[in-house]
Amino acid sequence: MSRSPQALAPAINPSLSRTGSGPGPAAAGRLNPPPFSICVYCGSRTGLAESFVQAARDVGRWIGARGGQLVYGGGNAGLMGILADATLAAGGTVIGVIPQALVDKEYAKHDCTELHVVASMHDRKRIMAERAGAFLALAGGIGTLEELFEAWTWRQLGYHAKPVGILDTAGYYAPLLDFLRSSVAHGLMNDWQMDLVRIAGEPEPLLQALVDESTPASAQDLSQI
Repeated sequence: MSRSPQALAPAINPSLSRTGSGPGPAAAGRLNPPPFSICVYCGSRTGLAESFVQAARDVGRWIGARGGQLVYGGGNAGLMGILADATLAAGGTVIGVIPQALVDKEYAKHDCTELHVVASMHDRKRIMAERAGAFLALAGGIGTLEELFEAWTWRQLGYHAKPVGILDTAGYYAPLLDFLRSSVAHGLMNDWQMDLVRIAGEPEPLLQALVDESTPASAQDLSQI
């Protein structure tokens, strides 16, 4: 059953190191929380297809134009940077979470509304998940795939009830989805596991569906994962 979008209060973890130049946790965002918060996974490269770049821009603009909050990996390169720039330019809030070891490699985006530098990849993924009410994967490499599968697995295991989506731009995810369906056919997965993920080729209807089904960012405590 779809639910109406809910305001997602930014649950600040005081142990995080904030290095961003945008407004901090005590700023107006606390008084006027964004109407929704989406964690987006995508590549630190742009890939060869212009459609990947356009999809990242479209997703960022959609989030920002509606006053929403993007939670992502805090990088400034590739699709990650394009996504964050588009969200900020359209008026949205951007929360970046990045491990110290990757700050130099991913060229951390210091003009995020909030940029948090954390100790480990696990802290990064957990905090991103806690700050969001839904998850979306765009085109990306093995890091994006790992993040997608982790959010999907956590949903399956009941650690959270937040919707998960895949934006299948230009059929990028089609071979992977075929493989997963073969896992169902071989009896190693069930149809209900596939049904936990929304898949679409166009950003707007998928984003709207994720927002409609989203849960408050604080609805699940993932500290035990």
